[in-house]
Amino acid sequence: MLIYLHIPFCHRVCPYCSFYKHTPGATPIGTFVDALVAETKQRLAQTAEAPRTIYLGGGTPSMLSPSLLSRLFAGLHTSIDFSKLDEVTLEANPATFDAAKARLFRELGVTRVSLGIQSFTPHVLEILGREHSVEQASEAVAILRAAGIPSINIDLMFSIPGQSKADWEATLRHAIALRPDHISAYNLTYEEDTAFFESLRRGEMRENEDHDAEFFHLADELLTAAGFDHYETSNYAQPGHHSTHNRGYWRGEDYLGLGPSAVSTLGGTRWKNIPDTARYVAQVQSVGHALSESETLDAEARRLERIALGLRTCDGIPLDLLAPEARQRAAHFAAEGLARIADDRLILIHHGRALVDPIAAELV
Repeated sequence: MLIYLHIPFCHRVCPYCSFYKHTPGATPIGTFVDALVAETKQRLAQTAEAPRTIYLGGGTPSMLSPSLLSRLFAGLHTSIDFSKLDEVTLEANPATFDAAKARLFRELGVTRVSLGIQSFTPHVLEILGREHSVEQASEAVAILRAAGIPSINIDLMFSIPGQSKADWEATLRHAIALRPDHISAYNLTYEEDTAFFESLRRGEMRENEDHDAEFFHLADELLTAAGFDHYETSNYAQPGHHSTHNRGYWRGEDYLGLGPSAVSTLGGTRWKNIPDTARYVAQVQSVGHALSESETLDAEARRLERIALGLRTCDGIPLDLLAPEARQRAAHFAAEGLARIADDRLILIHHGRALVDPIAAELV
């Protein structure tokens, strides 16, 4: 089982981000931390399966003060045996930690830090509303390395308004030069309830699939040439540094989501927590959980998810997940050079990797 903990606080709200987040407000962060620990304890007491990974996302988990981070991890240690975990990931913003705080990450049991850098081009960082500079981002990698963090990921984004192909290439080369263990390269998507989506709706920004494909293939070319394994549509890793937590998602493993707006899927049931921090805290304090909605996933729903997620990975999907007519379409994709079929599995290759969403839609 995988555990995800959602920390919703950010110093500022980025215009492209659709995750539930907000600046610190009326709810004291310490009170939130106590509620998150309480929910974790309550949920794990009801679950027979032991966790094998923890992922702290947000929001910006690294903006928690050293005392609150220590308080959170001390609470987690009372419910979880960290010695049996395969991976503990913490998302971090380069502007929110220094060398002492990075050493604390490691002391608390963090084995992997995912840095939300997005770009190494100043004008692109400004468009994205990021609060760190290129220099801070570069220094953050060195700080984490010196602190002994075993695995460091850099999050990057492409097809950003105002970002040229030269900007993207420069960002990729800068990232490679920093020698991280993992790089995630995400295509910007325009999500509802974001400032970017409103700009798109007004015609101030535009989507361009051909443009997206060029950027995607440039990342694939440069990162694989630098020794990174392109193991999922948006993810590249050096040997031994694949994200265990994220691979669990893509393989359809059970996961427990904790914190406001977090989603869980356990034993065929999926539920979501209240997407409101104050109400989340109040409900955990009163009944021990913050469930707001739930559904039962039948076998067909799970099959469709396995196809959509599995096609994103270098492992592909078993052919027996596909209906007979879908198998014929799979053979067609292989004949066109978009996929290969090996050991009764369908694996997307070359240009097929950039077309994963439309290909998946053809097969479900």
